Amino acid sequence: MAKKKAKTKKTTKKSRNFSLKLNRQQKVVLGSFLMLFGLALIVAFISFLFNWQADQSVLNEFSNREIEARNWLSKFGATVSDFFIYRGFGLAAFSIAFLILLSGIYLFFGFKSSNLIKFWFWGILVMIWLSVFFGFFAENNALLGGRIGFETNDFIQDYLGFFGTALLMLFLFVAYLAIRLKVTPEMVGGYFKSGKKELKDAMQEHQSEISETDEEKDWKETVVKPEVEEKQTQNIDLSEEKTEKKNDPAPSPKMEVSTPPKEDVAMEVEAAPEEEEEDNLSNKLVKDFGEFDPTLELKNYKFPTIELLKDYGGSITIDQQELEENKNRIVETLKNYKIEIAQIKATVGPTVTLYEIVPEAGIRISKIKNLEDDIALSLSALGIRIIAPIPGRGTIGIEVPNKNASIVSMRSVIASAKFQNAEMELPLALGKTISNETFVVDLAKMPHMLMAGATGQGKSVGLNAILTSLLYCKHPAEVKFVLVDPKKVELTLFNKIERHYLAKLPDSGDAIITDNTKVINTLNSLCIEMDNRYDMLKNAMCRNIKEYNTKFKARKLNPNDGHEFLPYIVLVVDEFADLIMTAGKEVETPIARLAQLARAIGIHLIIATQRPSVNVITGIIKANFPARVAFRVTSKIDSRTILDNQGADQLIGRGDMLFTQGNDLKRLQCAFVDTPEVDKITEFIGSQKAYPDAHQLPAYESEESGTGVDIDVSERDKLFREAAEVIVTHQQGSASLLQRKLKLGYNRAGRIIDQLEAAGIVGPFEGSKARQVLVTDLAALDQLLNEKPDN
Repeated sequence: MAKKKAKTKKTTKKSRNFSLKLNRQQKVVLGSFLMLFGLALIVAFISFLFNWQADQSVLNEFSNREIEARNWLSKFGATVSDFFIYRGFGLAAFSIAFLILLSGIYLFFGFKSSNLIKFWFWGILVMIWLSVFFGFFAENNALLGGRIGFETNDFIQDYLGFFGTALLMLFLFVAYLAIRLKVTPEMVGGYFKSGKKELKDAMQEHQSEISETDEEKDWKETVVKPEVEEKQTQNIDLSEEKTEKKNDPAPSPKMEVSTPPKEDVAMEVEAAPEEEEEDNLSNKLVKDFGEFDPTLELKNYKFPTIELLKDYGGSITIDQQELEENKNRIVETLKNYKIEIAQIKATVGPTVTLYEIVPEAGIRISKIKNLEDDIALSLSALGIRIIAPIPGRGTIGIEVPNKNASIVSMRSVIASAKFQNAEMELPLALGKTISNETFVVDLAKMPHMLMAGATGQGKSVGLNAILTSLLYCKHPAEVKFVLVDPKKVELTLFNKIERHYLAKLPDSGDAIITDNTKVINTLNSLCIEMDNRYDMLKNAMCRNIKEYNTKFKARKLNPNDGHEFLPYIVLVVDEFADLIMTAGKEVETPIARLAQLARAIGIHLIIATQRPSVNVITGIIKANFPARVAFRVTSKIDSRTILDNQGADQLIGRGDMLFTQGNDLKRLQCAFVDTPEVDKITEFIGSQKAYPDAHQLPAYESEESGTGVDIDVSERDKLFREAAEVIVTHQQGSASLLQRKLKLGYNRAGRIIDQLEAAGIVGPFEGSKARQVLVTDLAALDQLLNEKPDN
């Protein structure tokens, strides 16, 4: 057995040392041989064209040294030429000689040999086509097409005839021009047009020169001479030039044109020759292969159609009587407090009407602001909100809900020209404003969004609207989603597009994350992805993902150096409060890191929560989420927590929301997309060809402080059993409990906890949470410890 192992080791070592790669010296030797061999074939082929009849007798007596051949390479040249030209491909055999010569040049000078395979492939096809083409015209001359060309041509003509063979050859010629040389009819027409235009211009110039008379020439000379004399006098006398400029009303062209210094131009030319070489190489690659297309793997992917979305008929109906009544009540209420109005205007929206008022001079704005409850009482309406003043208009706004609200359908928002023509990286169609305009924002510029609202006010519909917007405008290669759903029911519909749009950890089963432990690992994995992307941007000398992808598409970045096309990653968390309650700092820390740093490398966060309290939305999170969406909340404190302003507590619900990306608040009606619509969209996408698996995030291994190794019973602490009884009695596996009850130090208590884990009494480390106690009562503890051999 030992001998066999030694033999296998030797064979594996030999197999590892064997390699087909050539070093520089081997390439020089092989390249020189191929170059000289190619030249020898060219010389032999040329000589064979003149001496092939005289050397026919030499071919049968190759070993007879007394017979001499007339070929310039003697018998070798005559034999090889007869094989390739007479018995082979005719004049097209020169292609083989040139291909061998070209291969030698590539190896000898150390050029990249990636294009050699393409040259050989097309060269052999051209050789076969030329052989058949020459054989088409050579009935008695075997040198033109060779035996292969003649026999192939004869075989094809037996089935297709003369004209059929000619048409087949013409088709193959056109196919070669289109595929290899990329020649199109438009290019050929353009060449003819440009040549015709140049010929016409030349003829016109020639005719104009002939038609010039001597009088015209004399007139030209009389006009040109004074101009030359004026230039000479300007160079001699500067004072005369100044007087001439005063008399001349036309501006001098020399005064307008500013010539740059020659040194600057030289610096620009010599600035970065390496970059110019890289640009030339990338331009050549783009010219040969075109720009890199990240969607090529799923080139037949079709975006969802607008017919998958339902039209709820959300056209706004203006009730003139309702507008007049509300206007009169607002005016009367303000008059009761001695506030006169100079002007009032109404703007009708889907769910809210904005009344803009201009008060008389001398009226304090704060006085109107304090009458919010009184106006709501007079109008008998909920959700009254006063904007004093409206930014950029110089008016005071009073938002009053409509009695008959209209639904803003997702179909109307997606079909709008504002969304279809949006020049944004990640366009989000959130809904419509008070003025019934489609509201579209760019997630890439936000760069993160915080969403809050009470139960049943439209958060989940808002998340579905955001995801639907991205599905309607972004290819699966351009954006990936990381979906976190602690409720386990809100985002399950997106499981159908797992292999198209979703991203997940390598070993995880479901792409939609519902377990809190997996959420922590996924967030830390995104942090690793963020660091990796920043390293790639640093090596590519780019500042953001847009510059990087543009550079990669232009083939200026080498994939062999670790570069790849980077899709946007959107992290969506449906219930953030639950994560904070169960995991705490373990979730908050990676989310804070991503919010602070991930904007430039295309990772964006959308976090939704029901309870916008201070312990859930901390100061670190608020500082890095400038874009915030607030649905209806229950108190002014919650409104201030999410928006840093009041107003969210006065919304009417059912998709009525406030959006802020800075200082000003915008009231929107969120677009409504129902569950069956999302189901149809995901079904449409999921039925198409997909990637082999979901997008893989970097693997992350959690750092647990607990030990999974069994500890020897003899090394257990003296207080081990007493500590086990304390843990089981209180059903709380924490070192701090042992410190208090047994009056131990932290290190000793931690060692006892590790021993309890090895004995199977407590579970593994779970971060900031207490360990799970695996034993239910003291009787079970005694039974467990008595089963041990030493007890």
